[in-house]
Amino acid sequence: MATGTEPPPAARPHPRGGGVHTTTRAAIAARHLRTDRWWLAPAATAAGLLAFVVYSTWRAFAGADYYAAPYVSPFYSPCLAENCVPMKGGPNWEIFGAWWGLSPAIIILIFPLGFRLTCYYYRKAYYRGFWASPPACAVAEPHRRYTGETRFPLILQNLHRYFFYAAVPVAGILTYDTVLAFRDEHYAWGHMGLGTLVFLVNIVLIWAYTLSCHSCRHIVGGKLKHFSRHPVRYRMWRLVGKLNARHMQLAWASLLSVGLADLYVYLVASGVFDDPRFF
Repeated sequence: MATGTEPPPAARPHPRGGGVHTTTRAAIAARHLRTDRWWLAPAATAAGLLAFVVYSTWRAFAGADYYAAPYVSPFYSPCLAENCVPMKGGPNWEIFGAWWGLSPAIIILIFPLGFRLTCYYYRKAYYRGFWASPPACAVAEPHRRYTGETRFPLILQNLHRYFFYAAVPVAGILTYDTVLAFRDEHYAWGHMGLGTLVFLVNIVLIWAYTLSCHSCRHIVGGKLKHFSRHPVRYRMWRLVGKLNARHMQLAWASLLSVGLADLYVYLVASGVFDDPRFF
């Protein structure tokens, strides 16, 4: 029986000390208490991703101006359709038919696209930028229900590690394309142009982003109980861990570089300018 001297249930002293233990949430009417421009980051992220989606969609369905010897757009490599432009020495295998006139980029882009769509960082980026789930730290999201990634289509995010397996050979083929970029327009070796530098920067960033993936870090050092018994894998794990700490920056840098590499090939192939040659 209450004696009239006990504190109300919502303000009883905490049994472990250290203040008052409340059983109800604070009565704060505001959706958040942030006074900074918290909306700027998700808005900029959404704008950047939308710009790349629009550009890459246009280029992927164009089906033209993707090869300017010796450069092939990373959006179209390897070219696996019968309607591919012939590339001397390039990854050009007629495995599939003409696909009813569709662009040959549609066949190969599903793998790097799936890898980036299911990437842990990109999930955060487009969840916040497009779905406001949540829009920012300490800002409540407008959705009433939250089901996470347990239902279709978001349950497909669990395929990320398998897209990583596909992204590695694609990066290997782009490395081969970069080696072929040390030729001139007549396929003679020992030459270097501005496009060669563009491809070199792009492939370095592509590999850095791919290897900084969380799935790669788990494959290299996951499920090990004793690092001391696996010194090689431990060193590799630490190296991947350092890259993983820059995963966000590498995600954006590689996204920009692959878009610029495609744009460079498009400008040269469409005759806007000739590829400057250093030697």
